[in-house]
Amino acid sequence: MKRHTIAAAAFGVIAGVQALPAGAQTSVQIYGVVDTSLSYLTNVDAAGHSVTRMNSITGELPSRIGFRGTEDLGNGLSAFFVLENGLSLDTGMTGQGNRLFGRAAQVGLKGAWGTLTLGRQLNMTYIAPQKADVLGPSLFALGSIDAYLPNARSDNAIGYMGTFGAFTVGATYSLGRDGSNAGGPPATNCPGEVPDNAKACRQYTGLLGWDATTWGVTTSYDRMYGNTGAAGGLTSSANTDTRTALHGYAMLGTVKLGAGVIDRDLKAATGRTESDLYYFGASYPFGAFTLDGQWAKRVTRHADLDATMLVARLTYALSKRSFVYTGVGRMANDGASAVALDPGGTVGPGKTQNGFMAGLRHHF
Repeated sequence: MKRHTIAAAAFGVIAGVQALPAGAQTSVQIYGVVDTSLSYLTNVDAAGHSVTRMNSITGELPSRIGFRGTEDLGNGLSAFFVLENGLSLDTGMTGQGNRLFGRAAQVGLKGAWGTLTLGRQLNMTYIAPQKADVLGPSLFALGSIDAYLPNARSDNAIGYMGTFGAFTVGATYSLGRDGSNAGGPPATNCPGEVPDNAKACRQYTGLLGWDATTWGVTTSYDRMYGNTGAAGGLTSSANTDTRTALHGYAMLGTVKLGAGVIDRDLKAATGRTESDLYYFGASYPFGAFTLDGQWAKRVTRHADLDATMLVARLTYALSKRSFVYTGVGRMANDGASAVALDPGGTVGPGKTQNGFMAGLRHHF
């Protein structure tokens, strides 16, 4: 991704703050992605109606603009910050629960021992499947079945990530996992930091990975606690939402195969729900094209709420920074299940939804 580097003094003028001294080994980068798509979906309600729309949340990648700064402190140590804003390209609205820097707002230190971060940041549930999930945060993808996966960020968090040879270890600990009450997966009204309740809105995640030359596996663990007023049924600090995952990938020449399973145990105020999300996908680059395909299935225990997804996507690189893409998908719901093919969308309970999407993405 090409990024434009500007002097720290210039950024200080833009940000309205005093720039660092010119002698400091400091740089600031502005970067981003602008991506939107059109989609057509069937069976968006119980009556079987269809809809055509421009999508808000994502096309192939969510749109964003970010600022990243680093300072060389010597002896292999550096300080850095990341401020990253998410936005909906169809309306220009901010994302992640109306946060100014909802995708990331963090400061940290990096050295041979790893990276330490403080602030709003990606947690290990987001990071763990990155090498195995060939579709990522695309419009038709795993985020349609479990909306938390592409939104797995934690407010008020302390994070660590380190790579030592073939091993990668990481963890986050949040004192209050979500300070926004705007609604939806990125904003669940659980700010925490309650003086008389240490568990209120706490969250911890962990990751352990191994990467060989042509294959790798990563496991992760994520537990979040609730509190009064929090969304998702976590209205008490006694309520928990736990995900335990295993992801793996292998390279067969230029073809990548990726698979995983995510076990979820939700102990909400309304009762307990246990489910497993399985997926298997492949990615094949040829020339300027990349063809991706994925199968995924959510199996809910003790309930007729299973959902099965099939997706195929084709991307064409116009240049190193600009891409066009198209995709087709199918979501089959069993029983009373109502999982839409697109995140944040709707589907009639028990209905099968088919969809088509096409869009344009540009990096800067």
